[in-house]
Amino acid sequence: MSRLSRVPLIRLLASPWPSVGVEFAARRVTVVSVSAGGSPAVVLGHATEPLPDGALTPALNATNVHDRAAVSAALKRAFERLGVRPKRVGVVLADSVARVSLVRFDKVPARASDLDHLVRWQVRKAAPFRLEDAQIVYSAGAALPEGGREFIVTLARRDVIEEYEHVCADAGADAGLVDLTTFNLINVVTASLRPAAAGDWLLVHCTPEYSTLALVRGVDLIFFRSRPNEGDEGLADLVHQTAMYHEDRLGGGGIPRVILVGVAATGTDRADEARRSLQERIGVPVEAIDPRGAAALRDRISVSQELLDVLAPPLGLLLRTRAA
Repeated sequence: MSRLSRVPLIRLLASPWPSVGVEFAARRVTVVSVSAGGSPAVVLGHATEPLPDGALTPALNATNVHDRAAVSAALKRAFERLGVRPKRVGVVLADSVARVSLVRFDKVPARASDLDHLVRWQVRKAAPFRLEDAQIVYSAGAALPEGGREFIVTLARRDVIEEYEHVCADAGADAGLVDLTTFNLINVVTASLRPAAAGDWLLVHCTPEYSTLALVRGVDLIFFRSRPNEGDEGLADLVHQTAMYHEDRLGGGGIPRVILVGVAATGTDRADEARRSLQERIGVPVEAIDPRGAAALRDRISVSQELLDVLAPPLGLLLRTRAA
């Protein structure tokens, strides 16, 4: 059984790490391969294949893969374009497939079994399905002043994760590692900043289906909110609310750095408008993500921001596996 991530740059498995990452999004499948060693990492190839409308709808508590044959065929075509037939891959899924919670414990049990029981007891109250049917993964987050610790808990339906594993198996690959998109965008940024990562920063991840906001203190995730794109609440309002929460509840003195991912797909004009709107609302510059700070591209040609946004999630997973 593959596993959901234990959050940025944490080792999960003892077996060999994949050198090919796969991202499943509602409208496309993207594959990325990186060099097996050396520093910095080198992106050896990438390919994206579109999906038919309705073939894949990432969701927390419902069927995700509606046309398994079409999604598997798209993944096979992407592997063919990549020129690689991987036996083992890392998989990145939409944030909407799982629920992420930050849980605080003033005292952390010494025994792993006691901690596991405590985490499950905490998330059981808000779980939208039976924990017996769930895939639960947690990792240590930020340390608390009085000796406690925060934990990042990821909860997903096991049968939903298996849908994606079956698609990979159809294409001849074992999904040995399963992760979430925003976690791996964080991986890309922290890999770019290392070893000088410090201070608080905000990642704003936009897709046509949902938006996720993640606050990071150095390399520790301290806030995570993902919501579907519905209703009248705009992105600038969400970011402003997060900035206020950061100041009032998280001891922040203002967010000095904001990184925006995903809006490039809407077109240059709309992307520029989104950045300007956010900058005016929170009063700090808004950057686009650039994974080239963490990995070199083998093809020395100019690339669009949309392509950089697409490459970042599967690349972030592969960067974490190299750092483990």
